[in-house]
Amino acid sequence: MAYAYDDQNIFACILRKEIPNKTVLETPHSLAFEDIRPQAPNHVLVIPKGRYVCYDHFALEATEVEIVDFTRTIGAVCKMLGLQPGHDGQGYRLISNAGTHGVQEVPHLHVHILAGRSLGRMLQPAG
Repeated sequence: MAYAYDDQNIFACILRKEIPNKTVLETPHSLAFEDIRPQAPNHVLVIPKGRYVCYDHFALEATEVEIVDFTRTIGAVCKMLGLQPGHDGQGYRLISNAGTHGVQEVPHLHVHILAGRSLGRMLQPAG
């Protein structure tokens, strides 16, 4: 199934520099910036610069260069913020929502990096 990309979504506007952002890191294929409504002391969004709607779209259609750049950007942001649990950081959570059931609000692939406090369980146990 083909994905329909909306060129008017807020992240597309940010990439075109129509909307300002607080950039944390920019690479040739990715942009990391502070969330405007942070849900934790550290809340950074990482987006690819390509026209990808969600993670499976990106994983199936992005070039290897884009995939490596995006993945390394996430790692670099975690390192920059001192979040790496193997390096005395307290850890972090990565979230990427997709589609209606995933409660995706912006139809452009984005990963939330959340950290700086205990985030609790992601989902409550069923039952």
